[in-house]
Amino acid sequence: MEQLNSLFKEKSLKVTPQRYAIYKYLKSTKSHPSAETIYEDLKVNYPTMSLATVYKTLRTLIEIGLVKEINVGEDNFRYDANVDTHPHLICRSCSRVDDIENYNFTFINEEAQKLTDYIIEDSKLFFYGICPECQKEGR
Repeated sequence: MEQLNSLFKEKSLKVTPQRYAIYKYLKSTKSHPSAETIYEDLKVNYPTMSLATVYKTLRTLIEIGLVKEINVGEDNFRYDANVDTHPHLICRSCSRVDDIENYNFTFINEEAQKLTDYIIEDSKLFFYGICPECQKEGR
């Protein structure tokens, strides 16, 4: 969490208990929660925290590069504290989102840049299928 303190100090932002809790929550999970899920899970320990605070904090964490926003096509966004470039798996049945670890696809960026006049700054790669749990349940 030292990274959070130094980045916030550098950006002249305060590390509030709510901001700290949201970032800590995201760092502790690989479930790619929505803002609503984060709010519901944290409101027990932070009863005065509003959903608006969660959204504002997420926006701040995205702006300073500590969190990525993922649009998985379900009319809301998910959030990921793993900001390294990595692909995601999305279950078409239950909407579960998983990371694919240790898969480097930056060569795609390089190839796209060679084929276009663009300077490629970022990319996102999603794979869609049925997760193991849904497969077991026959969904």
